[in-house]
Amino acid sequence: MLPWPADDLSVYGPVTSSPVSRAQQYVARAMYRNWALIPHVTHNDDVDITAFETRRKEWNAAHPEQKRSLLSALVKASVATLQRYPRFNSSLSADGTTLISKQYFHIGIAVDVPNGLLVPVIRDCDTQSIDQVGGQIASISEKAKTKGLSLAEMSGGCFTLSSLGHIGGTSFSPIINAPEVAILGICRSQDRFLPDAEGKPVLRQLLPLSLSYDHRVINGADAARFLRSIADWLAEYKFE
Repeated sequence: MLPWPADDLSVYGPVTSSPVSRAQQYVARAMYRNWALIPHVTHNDDVDITAFETRRKEWNAAHPEQKRSLLSALVKASVATLQRYPRFNSSLSADGTTLISKQYFHIGIAVDVPNGLLVPVIRDCDTQSIDQVGGQIASISEKAKTKGLSLAEMSGGCFTLSSLGHIGGTSFSPIINAPEVAILGICRSQDRFLPDAEGKPVLRQLLPLSLSYDHRVINGADAARFLRSIADWLAEYKFE
């Protein structure tokens, strides 16, 4: 491998220097390791959430004290899909000879904080309601942004969600959070005209999802089925 360029950048123009925080250095090392050692593939799909969002907004209008977010629904959809496709809820041993299947469902939520990125883990999401999940997302995200998180609060995840929906974008390739084998990227939903059964254009709300997966463990067909299963869960979810 070639050595890192050691140019004196100040000879090209004015520069400023600032130290990289210890937390961000750790994240950078983990990201480099994960990208270098895991053969990543990203599958992209657009999920029609038109009916889901109509029902969600109706629910939130009727229950202003108990509003439900798309992210909390995606956590529950991910758990249901992990149960349907348990290979996604596994980890590969360091030597690549053993696949460890998990019987628990702890979901990581990537949180954008001032000094970089933290991934708190919400435990036992299979036994919690969508409202309990939503409450935990709000509280742990606030703690991540203000007080910081302990290593224990960021350990033990099965599957991670990384959402850029509050910012924008149409797709991206999130880096897998080892020893997990997949991660779901979420972008901002978009309104798009699609043909109905008669070929007439109908305005639909589409949610771009990007699923990065470890190709040593998961094949492309199962990745496609995984996102379709999430789409089906959202389409069938009844707000009650």
